[in-house]
Amino acid sequence: MLKDELARQLLAILFASREPVELSDLEVVFPDVSPVDLESAIETLIRDFNSLLPCLEIRRIAGGLRITTLAEYHQIVHAYLKTKPSAKLSLAALETLAVIAYKQPVTLPEIMEIRGIKSTSTIRTLLEKGLIETRGRKKVVGRPIRYGTTREFLVHFGLGDLKDLPTLEEFQEILDNSD
Repeated sequence: MLKDELARQLLAILFASREPVELSDLEVVFPDVSPVDLESAIETLIRDFNSLLPCLEIRRIAGGLRITTLAEYHQIVHAYLKTKPSAKLSLAALETLAVIAYKQPVTLPEIMEIRGIKSTSTIRTLLEKGLIETRGRKKVVGRPIRYGTTREFLVHFGLGDLKDLPTLEEFQEILDNSD
């Protein structure tokens, strides 16, 4: 494991980075390594690293790579750090964020129609936390602003991309099993 110098260098970069490391950034750092060889080295590193340590893993998050703790260690790490989650969200904010994630780009009137209540302060909170962004205006009367999720949303929830969101059927199954 990690006998390859390239793998050790990649691991050092992942360890030092505060943000997910994108392949394009690695291609700049390793100009003499072809993209195919670099991707192959990354896949080998992920496989080897993830089989070596039972509490850490390299994951594809927000279009990049990041070393993370496994979910079952979240509570103990949280207790050790004695910090609050950086973007603790209310139920209203989570509901609004879910609507935006699944229906984006979506306008405030469309969100209000789905949720049945006004969401302007929630939208402001989500914008401040960087979890959503404006995506232009809808070409209808009044030209309402359209909203979508950000890269920070993917990072915060540990998603590689929006395809990693559970389907609405999977989500309903989770809700049914939580009773």
